[in-house]
Amino acid sequence: MPDETWKTVTICITEKMPAPITKILKIDNQTATKHFILLGFPTRPAFQLLLFFVFLVTYLLTLLENFLIILAIRSDGQLHKPMYFFLSNLSFLEMWYVTVISPKMLIDFLSHDKTISFNSCMTQLYFFVTFVCTEYILLAVMAFDRYVAICNPLRYTVIMTNQLCGTLAGGCWFCGLVTAMIKMIFIAQLHYCGTPHINHYFCDISPLLNVSCEDSSQAELVDFFLALIVIAVPFCVVVASYVTILMTILRIPSAQGRQKAFSTCASHLTVVILFYSTTLFTYVRPKLMYAYNSNKVVSVLYTVMVPLLNPIIYCLRNREVKAALKKTILCTGSGPREDAALSN
Repeated sequence: MPDETWKTVTICITEKMPAPITKILKIDNQTATKHFILLGFPTRPAFQLLLFFVFLVTYLLTLLENFLIILAIRSDGQLHKPMYFFLSNLSFLEMWYVTVISPKMLIDFLSHDKTISFNSCMTQLYFFVTFVCTEYILLAVMAFDRYVAICNPLRYTVIMTNQLCGTLAGGCWFCGLVTAMIKMIFIAQLHYCGTPHINHYFCDISPLLNVSCEDSSQAELVDFFLALIVIAVPFCVVVASYVTILMTILRIPSAQGRQKAFSTCASHLTVVILFYSTTLFTYVRPKLMYAYNSNKVVSVLYTVMVPLLNPIIYCLRNREVKAALKKTILCTGSGPREDAALSN
């Protein structure tokens, strides 16, 4: 029959084609993926409701804490210093950092429909990678700021000018945006078959590389080298800064002086350890990490817990921030202090 003859001819032509062309034809014949399904945390409905309230409270607390820190820094003139300028940038970043992930995750706890459109998935991934990369670089800039403050205290105001601080902060955001764009170019071009099931609660690099129905080695290689640059270079800056800081502190003769010098960078060092320890292995080898069931647990640590703990760490370890927060919460302003200073 004519249909059978045409089918036979088509098969013969396809088999004689070069392998790359055959692969392209097979990919083109696949239905373009319009949605992904986020598996999230598959548990019983009652436990899903419990998780919803736990993560909702955590999300709202994170927003409130970081907002109060930004407000305290802006309202207290004593905190108009480079250290707190970078801290307000970190708080602003983490408010958006959790907002990219938490709302969709909270909706999925209450909904049976856990789909996310392709465009929404790529948008979530882009902004999440932007904020992660920006935070790596921003933490390195904050380490450099502490290095100048402790190792070159007399030249601190000359070196850390408003112009330099603004340039460094803007550079952090620019590097994060560009890095995320390059990664997205390679990941968004991958082909996905049907409606892939992502064993995660948000669109991250590792699950998207794993559910692709074509060879993702090129995208993985680009992601690996970019992650290496964005993580390794800031990490070296942090290590070099704190090694020099430690050597300087040990040369201070008085114990009180050493304690005061160390207290100025203890909060930042704690935040660095938390962030790097939870993200380092995930983003150096993203496809490998997806194979382990602990991947979601590790992701919760750096997407939910770290942004929640950072403001608490800075508040507990820093007297100036703690005092400014008390004034902000009590709405007392800085008038009495200024009046007292003028009267003296």
